[in-house]
Amino acid sequence: MTTTLAAPPLLRGATTTTVDTPDGPFTVIEAEGSVLSSGWTELASDLTGQIHPSIRAASFDPASSAVQPILDAVSRYYDGDFDAITAVRVRQVSGPFRAYAWEILRAVEPGTPVTYLQYAERAGNPTAVRAAAGACAKNAAALFVPCHRIIRTDGSLGGFRWGLPVKQRLLDREAGRSTAF
Repeated sequence: MTTTLAAPPLLRGATTTTVDTPDGPFTVIEAEGSVLSSGWTELASDLTGQIHPSIRAASFDPASSAVQPILDAVSRYYDGDFDAITAVRVRQVSGPFRAYAWEILRAVEPGTPVTYLQYAERAGNPTAVRAAAGACAKNAAALFVPCHRIIRTDGSLGGFRWGLPVKQRLLDREAGRSTAF
């Protein structure tokens, strides 16, 4: 099932679409073909708070057909094409380290999670483990910027805004393991 609605008033011209996935309802807020926020929820209100205020105040040219390639990428991801999400444009705003760290997240290979320390090293600052973890926590575009691929040094999952069961299923799916509820 796919439901498309106008986004909340703070995002004039953006669209909100919810699709069913094996991990539950997945909602995307998009504008002009770019993901502004996404996650495993039916409520757009769960997503708007993660969007940088400078984007929330923007007005976008509504183009509801622009969401279809995004939904196609979600479908292909769940069909096993884990790289499909990297072709989706994402629009997030932050400082230089966090913005670069989000780019680095998009380069983490599916099926090969890295630790927060390794992530900080890849982002160019091995002493910035907390900042790297903060980039994961502030990532508004879940799945498309795959913060679920970052784990603790001891191999445990760490945190995930959409719940550790969803994170574990995403990691299991990418590793080729069964993802039964």
